[in-house]
Amino acid sequence: MVYLSKSKYCGLWQCPKIAWLKKYKPKKQTLDGGTLSRMEAGNEVGNLAKGLFGDYVEVTAYDGEKPDLSEMIACTQVEMDKGTPILCEASFSYNGLYCAVDILKKEDAGWAIYEVKSSAKHKKSDGTYDDDKEVYIADISYQRYVLEHCGVNVTGTYLVCLNGDYIFDGTLDLSKLFFISDVAEQVKNEIRNIEYNVAVAEKILQSAEEPNIDLSTACRKPYDCAFRSYCFRHIPKNSVFDLYRLPFKKQIEYYRKGWISYRDLQLNAPIKNDKQLRQIEYGLADKGIYADKAAIAAFLEKLTYPLYFLDFETMQPVIPQFVGTSPYTQIPFQYSLHYIEKKGGELKHTEFLAESGTDPRRALAERLCEDIPMNACVTAYNKAFECTRIRELATAFPDLAEHLLNIRDNIVDLLVPFQSGWYYNREMGGSFSIKSVLPAIFPNDPELDYHSLEGIHNGTEAMTIFPKIKDMRPEEREKARHDLLKYCELDTYAMVKVWEELVRAAKTEE
Repeated sequence: MVYLSKSKYCGLWQCPKIAWLKKYKPKKQTLDGGTLSRMEAGNEVGNLAKGLFGDYVEVTAYDGEKPDLSEMIACTQVEMDKGTPILCEASFSYNGLYCAVDILKKEDAGWAIYEVKSSAKHKKSDGTYDDDKEVYIADISYQRYVLEHCGVNVTGTYLVCLNGDYIFDGTLDLSKLFFISDVAEQVKNEIRNIEYNVAVAEKILQSAEEPNIDLSTACRKPYDCAFRSYCFRHIPKNSVFDLYRLPFKKQIEYYRKGWISYRDLQLNAPIKNDKQLRQIEYGLADKGIYADKAAIAAFLEKLTYPLYFLDFETMQPVIPQFVGTSPYTQIPFQYSLHYIEKKGGELKHTEFLAESGTDPRRALAERLCEDIPMNACVTAYNKAFECTRIRELATAFPDLAEHLLNIRDNIVDLLVPFQSGWYYNREMGGSFSIKSVLPAIFPNDPELDYHSLEGIHNGTEAMTIFPKIKDMRPEEREKARHDLLKYCELDTYAMVKVWEELVRAAKTEE
């Protein structure tokens, strides 16, 4: 007999190999900061959604640190027999298949399943909403299958997501925060696949031999697979999967043809993109630096003094905390600003870091207007992010809008020379993010090494730690703020160094 929880079933639905690896090689999982953040968000949303229909009874029970499934199943039956209208984590088991329902709601003729997800749904321009992810439907279908085989009359199946268009007005309204979709029709179609999938699981999970399942289009997002690194371990460095902006579907197509290494691609693949061809050429032979001096020089002419280098750090509260914001709104809480007032002038630095636990937007916007004068030339790396945040600040604070939008309109993107292919070396590979470009240009400079920083090394870590500072002890709070400042400062100092390299490259004699 195979034993499956709904999470294991969904892993099986995505790829049978995931289910096998979770059972036999769980230590091969790689849980990065982004994955852990999404798990935290899921827990936060799930806990809040329990109150969606008012008072509820939660049947969760523990045997030490582990959930006591037998006790939860027994408690569920007791509460259902009593007619308790709302149950959370209602638990059922049938022939080795186990599930806990996020919300089980009593109706006149039976019980309705409500599955809660932390993703947000948005209304589209045509009045419809984002499609439901297929894996969500598989999840709910599995639950319905188990409950019906336990004798429960399931009268409805619903998906509960966040309403991405909900705007917080100061009082959290759960009825507006959550978006409920009736997915009965999708479930009706998907539930037909349950027995086949369970039969596949029976065959695979009872074998100690790893299933021979090759890479496919299922190995990419939106299904974040914690075993991706393990399954890609046979792929060499500099492969088709590193190629700049080659669609994943096309990468898999080439992979299945055996065009995996750069040499394979050079000899066989019908590639015409100049940046991809240069990446392959430089990957196979270290040709130093490619620089289109005329294009770089023309780009640099757009920069004037005083010259500013700007970078934001943001957080994304899954549940909106500040008036005028929605689920997952990007909230800037920090910036770093390096600047040079005149040609040949001294490099200076200023910065802003809000107080954790407060709405940081107004204070940040005011300081930004103080630190950057009107009509000044500002640079950002991948400026769309900074420009969007500034536009949002201008909308939130109309009295500052003129100055903020002036800053936005004078931002020049330092990404352009790299993304346009005007500057390249082999170490950049297929990425032109600042985290790829910086070590490619300055490979042995500890001053520019993000790994040498203490505590915070990337934006995900910064985003995660800032909201927690308010609950820290004074000494921990001081260290966390120090680490945040140093991380963000390196982001703009990195931009300065990249700009200096572009200046050097534009002047270098042939």
